[in-house]
Amino acid sequence: MKALFFDRFGDADVLSYGDLPAPALDAQSVLVAPTFVGLNFADIYRRQGNYVLQGEAPWIGGYEGVGHVVAISADVCGWKIGQRVGFVDVPRAHAELVLARPDQLVTLPDDIADQSVAALLLQGLTAQYLVEDSVTVRSGNTVLIQAAAGGVGRLVTQMATALGAQVHALASTPAKREQARENGAVAAYDYQEDWVARVQQATGKGVDIAYDSIGTTLMQSVAALRPGGRAVIFGKAGGTPPFIDPLELMEGSKGIIGGDLWTYLNDREGRQGRVDRLFAALHAGRITLPHIRTFPLNAGQDAHRLLEDRNFAGKIVLKIV
Repeated sequence: MKALFFDRFGDADVLSYGDLPAPALDAQSVLVAPTFVGLNFADIYRRQGNYVLQGEAPWIGGYEGVGHVVAISADVCGWKIGQRVGFVDVPRAHAELVLARPDQLVTLPDDIADQSVAALLLQGLTAQYLVEDSVTVRSGNTVLIQAAAGGVGRLVTQMATALGAQVHALASTPAKREQARENGAVAAYDYQEDWVARVQQATGKGVDIAYDSIGTTLMQSVAALRPGGRAVIFGKAGGTPPFIDPLELMEGSKGIIGGDLWTYLNDREGRQGRVDRLFAALHAGRITLPHIRTFPLNAGQDAHRLLEDRNFAGKIVLKIV
């Protein structure tokens, strides 16, 4: 099978496109032929050697995609050859064939194009658990969202706004701050200004919830909270978060919550329910699809380079067939 892979860590030049052995079915697995797969920052971190990788070299990136079932092990029930499926936590997805557990697959609405599925699933489910599970966003809450024009930040902004929250956004360029306002943010700030002071001034006491995907800014996110507020850290795009003395949180009764999607994808029924709610939100107009840029799988180096360009705003998907 053809795949996008790497056998050493480094920049996009370490990626190769070529033939690798196809994965073999075991007693409890399904073989999927993807049509489109998503590219995410986690794929860059893995390529650089800064994130968890499964197995040994050569490594294949990717975790999300959409395609059709092409083979099923004898012990698997509930799926059939030719069925259209999506997945968000299946490793080694940047390939012509992907091996999945049957509980990792989900059914999809017929009226959503494959390209759109690959552009929405992982980031959409991430935003969903952030507003539903890490904390429960309610009408009247004030919410701070870092990287608000990014893939997850854009959707958290839309979801929180739809729930009646007031969103204060952080973004790195004027264009991205304007995008955040278009997605529902009541205010947008530049990282280069004293955004903690501006958020506190605008809200009067600080925000109820701060979403931090940057990592190095975690203590600033905590400082922007009202007494009793909660910061949710779910990424480290800017680097490793600082160590925190719990005593620093006591006086303001503040809290820090870790966020990881895999915690909440723990059974087939729950996974399908989350996906169904995500596409229902899309159909209802509570969220929108991102700007999508498509590359063929054999142009994976170019796709990685574009994603690393901080001026890019949108979702990159790779076309397999």
